Amino acid sequence: MKFPRKQTYACKIFTVWEEDVPLQNGKTTRQSWVEHKPTVAVVAVNDQKEVLLIRQYRVPAGRDLLEIPAGTMDHGEESPAVCAGRELAEETGFRAGKLTELFAGYLLPGYCNEFMYFFLAEDLVYDPLTPDEDEFIAVLPTSFARACELLKDGSIVDAKTALGLLLAGRHCKQDVCKA
Repeated sequence: MKFPRKQTYACKIFTVWEEDVPLQNGKTTRQSWVEHKPTVAVVAVNDQKEVLLIRQYRVPAGRDLLEIPAGTMDHGEESPAVCAGRELAEETGFRAGKLTELFAGYLLPGYCNEFMYFFLAEDLVYDPLTPDEDEFIAVLPTSFARACELLKDGSIVDAKTALGLLLAGRHCKQDVCKA
């Protein structure tokens, strides 16, 4: 049985829906959830084997965060790889000669359908795109070892960045963080 869905809010990157959902025991429950456009995250590694972290202010966190470049697939029908290349150029000024998909999955499936593609970007060439007008980003080349320290000491608190660094470290055979 299909239950009607009601839109409760919409903006340029997500929509909030509310609907009655049937449960396995035959009852129904009202749930709200967020429909989000697909996203990408990019671990860019330069010729010195440094990861290009970015620092930017995040309103929901109320502070600057250290992150890997990321963004929303909001330019029509672009592929995840094309979006990753665009976001990398907008946020770091570099394009990747080699782009490898590391993982793809849901970020917060308990209440959001946002699906993120993680990429490793290598063979970087400086070729910037104009950044989004609301982004003020500092690029910080960081060794894998230093990135591990930043994860361990709580300087990196962004989950997509932690996952991206661990995936890229494994792929590049870098010892990102031993337990």
